[in-house]
Amino acid sequence: MPVKLLIVFYSRTGSTEKLAVAAAEAARADGAEVRLRRAREVVPASVLDKAPDWRKQADRMNGLYPEPETDDTLWADAILFGTPCYFGAMATELKAFLDQLGPQWKKGELAGKVGGAFASVSWPHGGSEVVTLSLYAPMAHLGMIIVPTGYTDEVMLEAGSPYGASTVVGAENRPPREEDLAAIRHQGRRMVKIAAALAAGDAATG
Repeated sequence: MPVKLLIVFYSRTGSTEKLAVAAAEAARADGAEVRLRRAREVVPASVLDKAPDWRKQADRMNGLYPEPETDDTLWADAILFGTPCYFGAMATELKAFLDQLGPQWKKGELAGKVGGAFASVSWPHGGSEVVTLSLYAPMAHLGMIIVPTGYTDEVMLEAGSPYGASTVVGAENRPPREEDLAAIRHQGRRMVKIAAALAAGDAATG
């Protein structure tokens, strides 16, 4: 059976989206089934229209990626969460989805699933490591098996952190560098590999 990888992300300008898509492509190349899901805006339309291109980008991405549902988490063997960093914290939109997982937490339905995180920031010290680590907390409460990237591939020496892949986009909202894309591809493949190994172990002992 192929590994089922769920990638739940929020992206306002497309930077985090590009990382999510690269992770999905790498996971699929390794034989995984992948669901890409974009968390939806929680602010009113009046706020949405105040930021340049926010509504335009939201409409574009919402047309490409379904909204995450809690049933997606039950389908998945592994879940990768991606977010931009706002004031050192994850996007409210992603947190709103995580806050829906109370029933799954109560039943222990996500316990044992593989979890990971990635991020995008505007500046080199914009908090990518802080926000990636902050996503470890809800995964721990859910009983997930948190899989960091570590320095398990040379690409992690050039981009991201040992906690998860990331990209720094600057004031110009530059696209992720090839090094950043290599890091998230490695993370996607690593998630698949670990989830497959756990499934094989369960099958052998079951």
